[in-house]
Amino acid sequence: MLNKMGDAANWQSIDNAYHLHPFTDHKALHEGRVRVITEADGVFLKDSDGNRILDGMAGLWCVNAGYSRPELVQAAAAQMTKLPYYNTFFKTTNPPAAALAQRLAKLAPEGINHAFFACSGSEAVDTALRTARVYWQTLGKPEKKFVIGREYGYHGSTTLGASAGGMVDMHRQAGDMPNFTQVLPPYWYGYGGQMSPAEFGLYAAKQVEDKIKELGADNVAAFIGEPLQGSGGVIIPPETYWPEINRICKEHDILLIADEVICGFGRTGKMFGSDYFGIKPDMMTVAKGITSGYIPLSAVLMHDRVANVLINQTGEYYHGFTYSGHPVACAVALKNLDIIEGEGLVERAVTVGEVLRQKFHEVFDDHPLVGEVRGIGLIGGIELSADKRTRKFFAKNGRVGQICRDFCINNGLIMRAVRDTMVFAPPLIISYDEIDTMVALAKKSLDQTYEQVKHEVAL
Repeated sequence: MLNKMGDAANWQSIDNAYHLHPFTDHKALHEGRVRVITEADGVFLKDSDGNRILDGMAGLWCVNAGYSRPELVQAAAAQMTKLPYYNTFFKTTNPPAAALAQRLAKLAPEGINHAFFACSGSEAVDTALRTARVYWQTLGKPEKKFVIGREYGYHGSTTLGASAGGMVDMHRQAGDMPNFTQVLPPYWYGYGGQMSPAEFGLYAAKQVEDKIKELGADNVAAFIGEPLQGSGGVIIPPETYWPEINRICKEHDILLIADEVICGFGRTGKMFGSDYFGIKPDMMTVAKGITSGYIPLSAVLMHDRVANVLINQTGEYYHGFTYSGHPVACAVALKNLDIIEGEGLVERAVTVGEVLRQKFHEVFDDHPLVGEVRGIGLIGGIELSADKRTRKFFAKNGRVGQICRDFCINNGLIMRAVRDTMVFAPPLIISYDEIDTMVALAKKSLDQTYEQVKHEVAL
């Protein structure tokens, strides 16, 4: 049916007439030309014009196992044949949901032994935030409601997730509920000034403690943070940051929520970002890489400290989703974890990621437009700078990044622009030859960007 419905122009016309896109200026989209993606294989996409595009973003940070894996298709089909759907309300379960909860408990950090399933990262964040408040209500401390997040933090686009995050435009558009607040992120390149990264890590952590003291620890339910801030521009905290956050949350009796939606399932070179940074979370939100994006699924992984209160003291927990523990999604996740573990993709993120960063350093360390190349595992960013000696931002924040993004796409490479940082997170299966292609396309695009903007006074 889909293959018989016409060419690219037809799809574009239908899309403009009926389809509202996420995070989109629709007027601008309709004035231009939407790209129609028709196929994908490995690390490459194909559009309706026949262009082959290297996906340096693994979709939206999620296609860890690569595109068009027959094992995942077969897992979905087999489960659909046996049990395509049933809910997990009314004291029921299904084998894939139970098996996946057990599997996740074995993979998660010590003490995290329970999973609550949802569909999206946003739903998982909402669940974690509500659970934090229910936890304190159950323990007789209902006044503990405040949630502390960070500037440039991204925790989804539902109202609670947007409120917890630190994206100004989302707050401006009705994503600003009471009892949420944000503090300075551990963004050394942007805010570190003359401090060393280690000094700045402690300074940024102190902003969390200062906010707790300002609000009163008896009023604070949780601190939420991504191990590294992906949608904030791949902000990688100094090594001093998370150990201090662990101390602060424990000392002030604040729940620590690690938002692992981007970092989970091998992206950082560890199974979870919490493993990489030594975070001691009370809850972890996961999604994206749990199924490599093949089918929607997310989860909140809970430490015994939280789960035991819900199980033994709360009574009925008035929260859940129609598709919580969906059998097909859980079956795909189990097979996806087989691939990640069986093919050593977590370890591959370390070795291949090091090669990718080294090549980026070789190409861009002396590039006039590049202030910093940073990354861990197979996630990173190329920070574009008006003056690399002083880490100066461009006058028009985000404009140079958008120019570079457009050159990348035109050259056959997907890299995302976050302000003026070009971020990347290719599938964990990317080969060394494909890395060479990615680096060459990135260099071509940045060179073109520099030629366009180098004479502008606004730089």
